[in-house]
Amino acid sequence: MLRMLPRFEYFKPESFEEAIRILKEHPGKIRPLAGGTDLFIAMKEKGVTYEAVLDLKGIKNYDFIREANDNTEIGALASIRSIETSFIIKKKYPFLSQAAGKIGSVQVRNKATIGGNICNASPSAETAPSLIGLKAQVEIIGEKGIKVIPLEDFFIGPGQSVLTKSDLLRKIIVPPLPHNSAGVYFKHAPRRAMDIAQVGVGCILILDSDKKKCIDSRITLGAVAPIPLRAKRAEAVIVGKELTEKEIEEAGEVASQEAKPITDLRGSAEHRIEMVKVFVKRGLHEALSLIRS
Repeated sequence: MLRMLPRFEYFKPESFEEAIRILKEHPGKIRPLAGGTDLFIAMKEKGVTYEAVLDLKGIKNYDFIREANDNTEIGALASIRSIETSFIIKKKYPFLSQAAGKIGSVQVRNKATIGGNICNASPSAETAPSLIGLKAQVEIIGEKGIKVIPLEDFFIGPGQSVLTKSDLLRKIIVPPLPHNSAGVYFKHAPRRAMDIAQVGVGCILILDSDKKKCIDSRITLGAVAPIPLRAKRAEAVIVGKELTEKEIEEAGEVASQEAKPITDLRGSAEHRIEMVKVFVKRGLHEALSLIRS
């Protein structure tokens, strides 16, 4: 049942420094707002309440997608839709664009931000598997200054991250992919649009100069464990080898063993495990085909 929004105090800072100051003045009682697509649903449908809301949309110039030397930087306030349609993202990381395009409806993607999608720390966050596979880092600003950490280390549990009560995510830094590499992302959900993922799988392959041997692999899983994660044992199955059906089959099997899903209203644990196996095998085949085409 939909509820009226509860009363709350509202702040709209014009800089991250001002935002950090406000967070310090209201420890644990204020919730940052970026796109609001998760926050307002929680407040209207689930009865979640906050004494105050910190609207980050007043901070200018942090909705960028730009190249910085060899890296690509994405501001925390960049919309999911802008990531989906960005020429830079499509050219350098097409599977990240595809993953962004699988989030909700166009209306939702126009409002939702990459920072909100990550900081919500949902195990099923659509952008997390691709970004973790890309070895992305996040820049965090807090009262002690600025730090940069791998996105892989950002998530610590369902809805939980390393952010303290006075920290904010400011941007994402994505390194370039090497030559002879390709990636894909698959999402499984009961319906093609709107639903969050039952299973999300990202696969990235890097081959040698002859496009025969796998010299690196990143297999990432979403919605099948408390946090988005890399299937490192599955990656080890194929690194250093020429990929045959045997290695791909084994990688899919091992990845499914690394998944730790639950059974809920959206699907059973057994079904999720089987879908991990299917998607990893399909993803490795497609990435291999993209590199060799």
